[in-house]
Amino acid sequence: MTEASLAIEARALAIGYPQADGRAVATLGDLDLAVAKGDFLTILGPSGCGKSTLLRVVADLLPPLSGALSVLCRPPAEARRRRKVGFVFQDATLLPWRTVRENVALPLQVGRGRAEPIAGNRDIDALIDLVGLSAFAARYPHQLSGGQRQRVSLARALLCEPDILLMDEPFGALDEITRERLNDELIALWRRTGTTILFVTHSVMEAVYLGTRVLVLAANPGRVQALVDLAAIKATAAKDAEGRCRREDPALVAAAAELRQLLQDGAASA
Repeated sequence: MTEASLAIEARALAIGYPQADGRAVATLGDLDLAVAKGDFLTILGPSGCGKSTLLRVVADLLPPLSGALSVLCRPPAEARRRRKVGFVFQDATLLPWRTVRENVALPLQVGRGRAEPIAGNRDIDALIDLVGLSAFAARYPHQLSGGQRQRVSLARALLCEPDILLMDEPFGALDEITRERLNDELIALWRRTGTTILFVTHSVMEAVYLGTRVLVLAANPGRVQALVDLAAIKATAAKDAEGRCRREDPALVAAAAELRQLLQDGAASA
């Protein structure tokens, strides 16, 4: 993998938070990771292993404790200033007094003086249509379902045309049917945009269904347990009419079982 083809590269990276006594304790250490442009990396692991913290370090919301991290061949702070990284949190974090359209437009009105101006951003109404909310553009967050609110959050994250999209359990609070539908819509969007996606989840099947690769983390101490490439499995799996792998395909089910065993082994050795 050449440097120009890399979206994210970490070398001996340690991440964590400062403690009350001023000491910094790593939640995830000694991370070596290369993510290619256009990759869809799903991240699995128990609570406390550093999944969400990793996304925050990539987004320059938290400095690394040690090691090296490059985002689009630049320091994370530069990628943030150039608005190359979008973030979708578990909570949609919408402003209740703003309509769907106004919430999506929010990045146009914040960050001035701290970030580069948005150049060539997508049309707001086109983005709202992209996430299937054209009929709801004038509604307020309290008038939307949980899945619809997450669609708004996704459209807002895509406004700046980020090269990297970070998603921290965005569908975790949704019912299974809504979650599966949004998974399908996310795959379609990823295929259309070519955006590099890092997606944190606690659902093993969601990780398998969405990801081109799965990063499995273990806790106590936080560490990489495995990096599983799903390309060969998905190339031969049964597909639906839209070209997506069928969730019930035996190869995907077997991959999910292997990942679940990895998680159990990691918990047992912690």
